[in-house]
Amino acid sequence: MKVCVFGAGAIGGFVGAELSRVMDLDVSVVARGAHLAAIRDEGLRLLIDGDEHVVHPRCSDDPEDLGVQDFVIIALKAHQIPGTVESMRPLLGERTCVVTASNGLPYWYFYGNDAVPPGTALETVDPGGRQWRVLGPERAVGCVVFPAAEVVAPGVIRHEHGRKLPVGEPDGRKSARIEKLHRILTDAGLEAPIRADIRDEIWLKLWGNLCFNPISALTLVTVDVIAREPETRAICKAMMAEAAAIGERLGLGLRVDADRRIDGLAGLGAHKMSMLQDLERGRSMEIEPLVGVVQELGRLLDVPTPTIDVILALVRQRAAGVTLQ
Repeated sequence: MKVCVFGAGAIGGFVGAELSRVMDLDVSVVARGAHLAAIRDEGLRLLIDGDEHVVHPRCSDDPEDLGVQDFVIIALKAHQIPGTVESMRPLLGERTCVVTASNGLPYWYFYGNDAVPPGTALETVDPGGRQWRVLGPERAVGCVVFPAAEVVAPGVIRHEHGRKLPVGEPDGRKSARIEKLHRILTDAGLEAPIRADIRDEIWLKLWGNLCFNPISALTLVTVDVIAREPETRAICKAMMAEAAAIGERLGLGLRVDADRRIDGLAGLGAHKMSMLQDLERGRSMEIEPLVGVVQELGRLLDVPTPTIDVILALVRQRAAGVTLQ
């Protein structure tokens, strides 16, 4: 069984390292630069539960070196995927399953669903429909990423918390490929429940990211502070109410209310959201896939998003002032 993790950063490195410890699994990772060089020279190092695990997966910055895969796990930041999708072609065969393990809504999100007009492409997610054309919606399954990890040095990943990666078919079926993916991830020591409502799970994750991520980049504070302070908590609830109205129009369910979702994130303690981490390191932020997409859906469905509009404008301006590394 051949599995390629495309993007061996924090989450991809964590998943790739855990998968590499499974017998009879041919694991490869796509990485670049100093990170790739370190993996080649010293292995992929995972700091977890007070231990260090070192594995040696096949690695390259050129997918041509790795060949057709049974599973391709895309673990890039959502806004990085459109620019790299063409390079994924050598990994794709007729039966390759593409596992979208990134934040935001995946390119296939409305495949086989009549909630939006057929053929609708969300420019904030899949500009020009490139992912749809290259990867194909029929190859894709969903995966929601709940673990937190960090690249602390080239080739070194530190796991912070969480091992849960719910997976599911877009249509909710318990297919052979989703059961195989569940088994692979479980054998790696990860929690991978098969969800019949994976679209709802993806929406629930986005519901929190929508507000906590941009507010963290604007205020430079951690999630516990955002949740605790009345003013920022109120902004979160206003943004979530606007998104919930959109979700209702799309037939999406939310199994918790806004206060519980906020309190769940607050439970992470003094955790920096990914946008704040990227801002501090001079990296581009996932603004459009996490915030812009909700505004785009609101306009498509004629649902007002006044609070989201303000926060989106501000965080775009914040990003414009960052010198990218």
